[in-house]
Amino acid sequence: MIQDNFNRVHDYLRISLTDNCDLRCFYCMPEEEYSFTPTQQLMQAEEIESIARLFVQEGVKKIRLTGGEPLVRKDFPQILERLSRLPVQLTLTTNGTRIHEMLPSIKAAGIKSVNISLDTLQKDRFVLMTKRDRFNQVMSNIQLMLDNQIEAKVNMVVIKGVNDTEIIDFIHWTINTPVHVRFIEFMPFDRNQWNSDKVITLHQILETISSVYPIQPINRQPHETAKNYRVPGNQGTFAVISTMSAPFCSDCNRMRLTADGKMKNCLFSNGETDLLSAYRRGENIIPLIHQNIYDKKEALGGQLSTNMHTIETNQLTNRTMISIGG
Repeated sequence: MIQDNFNRVHDYLRISLTDNCDLRCFYCMPEEEYSFTPTQQLMQAEEIESIARLFVQEGVKKIRLTGGEPLVRKDFPQILERLSRLPVQLTLTTNGTRIHEMLPSIKAAGIKSVNISLDTLQKDRFVLMTKRDRFNQVMSNIQLMLDNQIEAKVNMVVIKGVNDTEIIDFIHWTINTPVHVRFIEFMPFDRNQWNSDKVITLHQILETISSVYPIQPINRQPHETAKNYRVPGNQGTFAVISTMSAPFCSDCNRMRLTADGKMKNCLFSNGETDLLSAYRRGENIIPLIHQNIYDKKEALGGQLSTNMHTIETNQLTNRTMISIGG
C-alpha cells in the first residue's frame, strides 16, 4: 500500500490525459493562446496502462481520468479500453461537450458515474465564461448520461460576481432532475485571477440555499472531498467542496499523474516526481511513487494557509489548473 508520513493510505489515482481543452474557462486556462504539451511528451496509451497497473499493484482501487478535456484525445477510446481491464473503479471528469461521441466507449468500460463541469445554467454566460458556444450540447449530454443510467455529478465553481447568483437556480434544477450538483469554492492556481474576495464559502453557499429551501446533511463517507446535502423531496442532491474555507486533508487518499507523466501528491504541491522519464529509461518507478507520497505535506500542499485571506498568490509555486489535471 502507498502511505504518507501521516499514516494516510493513498488508493485513488487521478490521471490527466491531456492539457488540451475545447473550452477556455479563465479559472483553469490562463489565456486563449495556450501552449499545449507536444504529443511526444505526453504519456502514450500503453504507458498509461503500464504505469496505472503499477499503481494498482501497490493498492490503488479507483482511477479517475481527467484533463484538460480527456475526450479530446483521439486515442481516448483505446485508453479507456486498456484501463477497463484493471480491477479498479474507473471514472471520468469531463466538460461534457463530447460525451455523445464517446458514449459507446464509456458504457463498454463499465463507467457508472461521470463528473461534468458546468458553471452556469445561462447560455449567454456559458459563452462568456468558456468562450465557446457549446451550452446546448453539454446540457443534452448530461441528460444523455441520466438516460443511460450513468450518474451525473455536475461541478460548478462558484465565483463572486460571476455566477454566484445562480446557486438557487442549480438547486431548483435538482427538483425534477436526478443530478448531483457540487458547488466548488474558487481555488488559486497559476495566473487564474484568484483572490479571496472572489471565494463564496461553504457557509455562504449553505446560507443562500437554506434561505429558500430546507436542507438535510448526508453522512460523509471516508475520503470524500464533498460535504453532501439534500433538499427533501428533490430528485437530485447537492454538495459543497470547501477546499478554501474548510479543507478536508486529514484523510486524503488522492494521487495525481499529469499528462506529461509527473506525479503530484497534492493539488497544491510545489513539487512533482517525473515518473514518465524514469519509466522510459526502464527504471523501477515504484520506489519513486512511494517516496513522492511519503513526502506529502499535512495539508494544502504545504503552500496554502488555512486562512485564505492571508494567501499571497504571487508567492505560490504551481502549475496552471489545466496542466495539473482536474
